[in-house]
Amino acid sequence: MAIKRLKYCVNNEWLDSTSGKYSPVMNPSTGEQIAETPLCSRVEAEAAVKAARAAFPDWSAQPVAVRTQLIFKFRELVNKHFHDLAVLVATEMGKNLEESKGDIAKVVEACELSLAAPLELQGHSLMEATRAHDINLYRVPVGVFLGVAPYNFPAMIPFGWFIPVCVTSGNCMVLKAASLVPQSAMRLLELMIEAGLPKGVVNLITCGREELAGLIAHPDINGVSFVGSESVGKIVYGQAATAGKRVQALTEAKNHALILEDAPLEWTARRVVNSAFGCAGQRCMALPVVVVQESVADEFVKIIKKLAQEMVVGAAWDPATNLGPLVSQAQRESVERWIAKGVEEGAELVLDGRGCQPKGFEKGYFVGPTILDKVKPGLTVGEQEIFGPVLCVKRCRDFQEGLALMNANPFANGSCIFTNSGYYSREFARHTDGGMVGINVGIPVPLGFFPFSGNKRSFFGDLHCLGRDGLRFYTRVKTVTTKWISPEESQEARVSTWEGTINRQL
Repeated sequence: MAIKRLKYCVNNEWLDSTSGKYSPVMNPSTGEQIAETPLCSRVEAEAAVKAARAAFPDWSAQPVAVRTQLIFKFRELVNKHFHDLAVLVATEMGKNLEESKGDIAKVVEACELSLAAPLELQGHSLMEATRAHDINLYRVPVGVFLGVAPYNFPAMIPFGWFIPVCVTSGNCMVLKAASLVPQSAMRLLELMIEAGLPKGVVNLITCGREELAGLIAHPDINGVSFVGSESVGKIVYGQAATAGKRVQALTEAKNHALILEDAPLEWTARRVVNSAFGCAGQRCMALPVVVVQESVADEFVKIIKKLAQEMVVGAAWDPATNLGPLVSQAQRESVERWIAKGVEEGAELVLDGRGCQPKGFEKGYFVGPTILDKVKPGLTVGEQEIFGPVLCVKRCRDFQEGLALMNANPFANGSCIFTNSGYYSREFARHTDGGMVGINVGIPVPLGFFPFSGNKRSFFGDLHCLGRDGLRFYTRVKTVTTKWISPEESQEARVSTWEGTINRQL
């Protein structure tokens, strides 16, 4: 198979990089290289920023209805090419076809959120705020944003979480696509250009860390949207915030579920298996840890083992596949090291997914469903993000002990409880540290008109992506105080020190 050499995009033009450096793009189901993406030079990255900065004055001046029309046309093209886009995601990232379809569906959902911009970007006013003074509050565009996308959702994050809300708010963006999976973002940008995207409003590059650091520090970048590891996210947040840029950095997770003895066990287990092993565990809303009440723990582990063993592991694009490969050989090796470490730390290996080789795809980056039981507090396998199809089982005596185990984790993206008790459901929702909470829901991701609201070390910033938070992140507030002068007032000579700013006599 010929290896496709990819390009970067500035001003709607797809250009060959002159850096001479390329990063391989693999098919994780087969282990074969299918493309190579450029590691753009600093000069090429700066050209993308320059194009976005030049486009901003005209784009931000466009009526919001014009900007939403672009996103509406883009949405229609995404729907038209929905299946092919999903197959592309499955091919280069490795998530199964159903999960890949969901990746594209989330792009559509974010576009639909953005179509609400004419309503959500409205400010508010007060006539006669003080005597003869009116005050108007406007939400206005910020400027040029940098979007730094990870590999696990190559469509949803750049063209769902970032771009639709950013551009409908009147901003421009430089997208740093993930080098492991750039083709999905590139194809979506082609569709956005087809929909009528003006030159420079969205520019796309792939590059190394040094060039990325230069973009974060660039004086013409006004804000950064980042999704990735905690270690990098903290650096991005610190550098950008210090430079006065607004930042939202969505980072790692170690989501926990609390399973009480009154929960319907098989019904619950099916949702746990779906949440833990979907996307091969490569999502920040995966469910890598369950805290099970001791009285039902043995039975529950038997059920999830049986269900996990029934999963079909295979090529990502095969509709029969439940569990596709990991994104790279390096990620597979990392996950296998974590499994070994869990055993070394004293966890009980109930199901071992190492050495998984589906017939016909022996060179793919597969790890089968893995279950580690009796993971005690302090074991790193139960505290740190593995990003693979590994489920850790912790045990607790009761609700209070289980909740304490969960809240002891430094990450708090999501959390859920499985129970028929209304009391414990409410107590859990009140006291869990998780920012996205599920009551008998294994993946408590809210729809896009609510924010993706992680807490603790899962998020750095003030305003989350999507929902009203997203529209506020990509706009800034401007208040305008106006006084209309009457003929009588035009003759007055005295001016108050606090003119129009205090609503009482001094």
